Amino acid sequence: MPRFITFFSYTAESTKAMIEKPSDRSAAGKALVESLGGTQEAFYWMQGKHDGFLISNVPDGVAAAALSAAVGAAGAVVGLETHQIFDHDEQAAIVKHADTARKAYKPPTA
Repeated sequence: MPRFITFFSYTAESTKAMIEKPSDRSAAGKALVESLGGTQEAFYWMQGKHDGFLISNVPDGVAAAALSAAVGAAGAVVGLETHQIFDHDEQAAIVKHADTARKAYKPPTA
C-alpha cells in the first residue's frame, strides 16, 4: 500500500483547545486513516514550519487527498502538505524507470 506523509499546523484556536482540554490527537489521526482503508504508521509533533506530521499507508493518492480534504474542511489545521514517500526498494524501481524514460525523452534543446 502506498505510504504518504502529511504535514500540518494547528490553528491558534485548535492549540488553545488542546491546552485547555488535552486529547489524543494520534488516536484521531488513526481513526481518520482507518476510515479510508489504511493504517497509521506514525504521528509526531515537531517544531518548525509545521506542528506535526502523520505517516499513513492508504490505498492510493485519491485516499491521501481525501484525508487532507477532510482535515482541511474541519478548519482545525492549516498548511496541509501531503507527499507520497518511498522506501529503498521503491526508490530503486524509480531510478530504473527513470533510466528508461530518460532514453525516450527528447528535451527541447535536442
